Amino acid sequence: MTNGSIRALAALSLIAVSGRAYAQDTGFTWELELELGNEQTYESDNPANEIRDTFATVTFGATYTFANGLALFSTLVGESVTDPIADRSFDDLGLYAEELGVRFGAGPATFTLGKTAPVFGTAWDNAAGYFGDALAEDYELVEQISLLADIAVGETGTLSFGVFYADETNLSRSIGFDRGRNDSAAGGAGNTGQFDNFAVQWTQELGDTYYHVGARFLSEGAGDVDDETGVVAGVGHSLDTGIDLFAELAAFQNFGGGAEDATFATLNAAYGLGQVTLSGTYARRDLDMAGVTDLISIGADYEVMDGLVIGGALAHVDDAGVTDQVLGVNLVWTLGS
Repeated sequence: MTNGSIRALAALSLIAVSGRAYAQDTGFTWELELELGNEQTYESDNPANEIRDTFATVTFGATYTFANGLALFSTLVGESVTDPIADRSFDDLGLYAEELGVRFGAGPATFTLGKTAPVFGTAWDNAAGYFGDALAEDYELVEQISLLADIAVGETGTLSFGVFYADETNLSRSIGFDRGRNDSAAGGAGNTGQFDNFAVQWTQELGDTYYHVGARFLSEGAGDVDDETGVVAGVGHSLDTGIDLFAELAAFQNFGGGAEDATFATLNAAYGLGQVTLSGTYARRDLDMAGVTDLISIGADYEVMDGLVIGGALAHVDDAGVTDQVLGVNLVWTLGS
């Protein structure tokens, strides 16, 4: 960590001590999510794509909040830490720290220091269905060493911004199947080992409608072509009929630090019928050189009881002219205090 980084941490810590912490509950809270699933490409123009991945994911998050509003948090994830290249069942399982840090309030602001996910886009939170964020997750910012701030502006708006870089500490490794330690020498936009990457996003709620606009700058890593710049915009709305709509668009120059520009679009709808939620998604990823990927999906989720959901979806994926038919099913059980 550079001297400048240490000074930034010290300055923000001083704000935590001297500032007026925001009101919140104190004590220990936790959440445990268990997911069992199976995803299979059962038909493809390319037979090599016809593989099955039977998987398990365990996510445990915990927060301890002190009386002055200072909170310590962590999120541990156990899952297959490699991508499948052939049929597999619960292979390459590793446990790693997805988040670890401290959070505190000062006036209308909340500051976060540590390993976390800077805000840029919301599809992974707001798109319903098994394949709702299948393409958008390509640009999600996760496992970043971060200095972040969220500032409440009025009653419905929040400005989020921060500096960060991809985790290259031992926390980037995993226990069990070791995915290896990240190294800035491997390159990739934002994998610089310095706080020279930036993201900002404005989020607003207006009745049954919410929207966000954001931008990010990721410095080029070792061997990259150029810095990555990106923008994102999204909107969601709940209709009186019970239908929830969501759309997000993101565009990038030198995506990932490479020579390609990229555009992503997600359109999503969900409709609740008692314990069943039906969903549909259209998503597109357009890469200058690699071509266009289109995904169309329909799915359903059934809430067996509070915290226990069984879901599934079918997806038709056209990846630069190669068509796959994919079935995904899962069971998600959520517990917490």
